[in-house]
Amino acid sequence: MFGPKLRFGAFIAPFHPVDENPTLALHRDMELVEWMDKLGYDEAWIGEHHSAGYELIASPEVFIAAAAERTKHIRLGTGVSSLPYHHPMMLADRINQLDHMTRGRVMFGVGPGSLVSDAFLMGIPVAKQRDRMDEALDVLVPLLRGETVTYKGEWFELINARLQMTPYSRPGVEIAVASQVSPTGARAAGKHGAGLLSIGATSTAAFNALASNWAIAEERAAEFGQTMDRSAWRLVGPMHIAETREKAMEDVRFGLEKWIYYFKEIANLPLVPEGVSDPVAAMVDSGMAIIGTPDDAAARIQQLADQSGGFGCFLLMAHNWAPWEATKRSYELIARYVAPRFQELNVNREASMAWVGENKTTFTAAMQAAVGARIAQHMMEKGAQNIRPELVEAITAAVQADSAKTPAE
Repeated sequence: MFGPKLRFGAFIAPFHPVDENPTLALHRDMELVEWMDKLGYDEAWIGEHHSAGYELIASPEVFIAAAAERTKHIRLGTGVSSLPYHHPMMLADRINQLDHMTRGRVMFGVGPGSLVSDAFLMGIPVAKQRDRMDEALDVLVPLLRGETVTYKGEWFELINARLQMTPYSRPGVEIAVASQVSPTGARAAGKHGAGLLSIGATSTAAFNALASNWAIAEERAAEFGQTMDRSAWRLVGPMHIAETREKAMEDVRFGLEKWIYYFKEIANLPLVPEGVSDPVAAMVDSGMAIIGTPDDAAARIQQLADQSGGFGCFLLMAHNWAPWEATKRSYELIARYVAPRFQELNVNREASMAWVGENKTTFTAAMQAAVGARIAQHMMEKGAQNIRPELVEAITAAVQADSAKTPAE
């Protein structure tokens, strides 16, 4: 009996250098989701950001509404909605509407907000972002299940608040909480029995924290009478795949240096140590980035499975390291050659192929006997004038050999 399939998807912040047309960049993000849908990917998560110029999508809900009309199967999540930026009632209403519009294909990823500059724009104290996320989540969970909530907090109030439409998904939209190295996300996920969205799982610190964060979530869940489901755990990491490692490295020269610069100088999240002469090589050597072949990608995903103890979905961090056609090819190679290894898609095919190979002699003999019998029948009825000479010779030899056998044989 086969186990659950590891799902595959993308986490689309997105990342676009400031030297390109932002309108075209947004349309390319949409094209990526459409391409993933055609390739059979399971999920796409869309980010929310309001400053720093690189991560262009301000409203994941607007993007998801458009993407849902252009796709058939892929599930679409907010990756993530920054809870301190929104009144919970308004956000819950928008997500619930998407749940209906997408016929249950929407997912609700939540977090405190990743860019400090976004909080500054709105006058939100950075030290309060995580507390406000927790406070908002406490009311969002019951609201999205169709319950009535009255609550007065530090920064919002609800009075007999209830969504007009009952949830399309039951008991409610799937919720996943963003987590990196700190236990904040794991604690919130555990409290509500929500999914866990481990962003940057391939970085050294986050990789080392995978098992401990899951343990924190399970411990917290037990305190609140909840359970954690590993199939609702998503791990995020950047990859670019080509037919050879050399081709992959050549592809990423297009945009990886700009991506590294953005994280170091703008987002204030240096991904490689200071003074490294070759930052690309440093990222590959550390396991932070996979730039190579389908075999390299599969090996890293297996490492993540071993380190974490098992998870439900691997999300490619969309990054625009390579030219567009090479990026599309990378997603195609992962869908064709990496995902099947973790989904047992070819187990029966391989078994069938091996069985036929092992019995080749038996099957060949049976085929030859059947064909020979028909040729012999034709020769008896019509003669051998229209039969190729070598076939006549073979059939004649076979008949003579058979008639020469003794009863003992």
